[in-house]
Order: sequence, then structure tokens, then C-alpha cells
Amino acid sequence: LEGRVTAILLTPYPPGIPLLIPGERFNKTIVDYLKFVRVFNEQFPGFETDCHGLVKAEVDGKIGYFVDCVKKDGELSV
Repeated sequence: LEGRVTAILLTPYPPGIPLLIPGERFNKTIVDYLKFVRVFNEQFPGFETDCHGLVKAEVDGKIGYFVDCVKKDGELSV
């Protein structure tokens, strides 16, 4: 994810201040924060962190977190 370009507004709530706006690149600090969100949500069900633009979905029986990014050249859409 680091170095990828976001296609969405990524906003933790509260406070509701965007971390990234469309067209900005993910950096290590933001990727580390998203990893923290994943771990926190797993350890404290019912007290999940709300981050607009971060999608939680079940894939093959496992919970995953996804963010829309700009497609790289030669990359397939999923």
C-alpha cells in the first residue's frame, strides 16, 4: 500500500480530519496507522475505530480491510 495513490478520501472519525485526499500517496506513517486500526478492531470488538474510506469485508472466510487506489499500469481491476 505504501507509495500507492488513493482514489478516495481517507478520514478517521473522530476527529473527522482527512488523512489523505484523492491523488495523494500512502506513506509509511499512514500505512502503520491503518495496521493499528486493523489490530485494534480485532482486539476490541464493539469498539471499532471508524475510518471513512477504509472498507472492512470478509473474503474467503477472513476479515480484510481495503482502500480504493488508483490502478497502476498493467494492473487488473478487481
